[in-house]
Amino acid sequence: MKILYWGTPEYAVPTLLALHAAGHEIVGVVTQPDRRRGRGKQLMPSAIKVCAQSLELAVFTPERIKTDVGCQKELANLKADVSVVVAFGQILPKSVLEQPPLGCWNGHGSLLPRWRGAGPIQWALLEGDSETGVGIMAMEEGLDTGPVLLEQRLPISLDQNSHDLGEKLSQLTATLMVEAVDLILKAGVGTEPERLERLNVRYQGKEMSYARMLKKEDFQIKQMEPVLNEAMSKRGIDLKTLQPGSIESATGEARQSIHLQEGIDRELAKKITTLVKQSKVKVQASIQGESIRINGKKRDELQQIIQLIKDQKYGLPLQFDNFRD
Repeated sequence: MKILYWGTPEYAVPTLLALHAAGHEIVGVVTQPDRRRGRGKQLMPSAIKVCAQSLELAVFTPERIKTDVGCQKELANLKADVSVVVAFGQILPKSVLEQPPLGCWNGHGSLLPRWRGAGPIQWALLEGDSETGVGIMAMEEGLDTGPVLLEQRLPISLDQNSHDLGEKLSQLTATLMVEAVDLILKAGVGTEPERLERLNVRYQGKEMSYARMLKKEDFQIKQMEPVLNEAMSKRGIDLKTLQPGSIESATGEARQSIHLQEGIDRELAKKITTLVKQSKVKVQASIQGESIRINGKKRDELQQIIQLIKDQKYGLPLQFDNFRD
C-alpha cells in the first residue's frame, strides 16, 4: 500500500518504522519545520524528519498545511492510497483529508472520546486515570472526533511518568496501525460511509474531555496542586503526606536524583532519605518510584548530600544523575 505519513515527535517514530518494515511504500513524510531548540537555539529537525531521511524518504515541512496550497498539490501528486497521522501537530484541512481514496487515519494516545487534543498522556496522569490506551481513528475536520477502528487499553501504574507511558503508547500505536492498515486495504475503496460500514467502526459518544497542551506555568507544582490532589485521591493517596519539597515549585532549582539499581530494596531507600533528613543541609528527599528525589536550591548543598551518601559505603551500586528544571 502507498502511504503518506504525517508525524513530528519521537512518539511518532515507531509507527513510521513499523509501516516501513511491514513492506508498505511510504511515498512521503510530512512533518513540522525545523525549530530552534536548546540553550544555543540551534535549528533542529523533528525526530520524524531525522528518521525519514535515514530511510531515504521524501520529506515535506509545511509551516501551515491549511494555507499551503502548493504543498497540498505536491502531496496530491504522490497518489497515496491512505494517509497515516501520528502526533503531526496541525489540523488537516478538508482538502487534504479528501485526497487519499482509503482515507486519513490517526493513531491517538487515549481511549476516545476521553482526552481529545494535544496532551492526552499528561492529562490522563494528572487526572489519576487508572488506564489509558490507543485508538486508531478515521479523521474528520473536528479535533479527534472520528470513528474508532481499533482500540487497545493499557493500565497506568502509580509510579508511571509521562515519558514511560508515552514510550509504551507509541509502541502500541505502531502495532495497532500496522494491523489497521491491513484492514483498511481489505475493506477497499468507496464512499466514506461505505468504507466505514465495512470496517465496522465504533462512533464516539457525546461525553468527552479535552487535553490541552500543557503550558510552562503548569510545571510549577504549586499551581497544579488542586489537580494533583484530586488525581491522587482517586488513587487513595493524600498529597499532604508527601515530603514538603515534592509539592513546591521547582522552577530554577538545582536537583539531584539517585536512581536505585535493580535488586536494591526500599529499605536502603528509606535509610538514605532518613540520612538526608537528619543532616543539617537544607534539602528535601522523597522516594519516587524507582528513585530517590533530592531537591535543593543550591548546587553545593546537593553535592554535600551526595558526598554524605557516598561516605556511608553502603556497598551497593548507586547511579547519580544531575539535571535542572
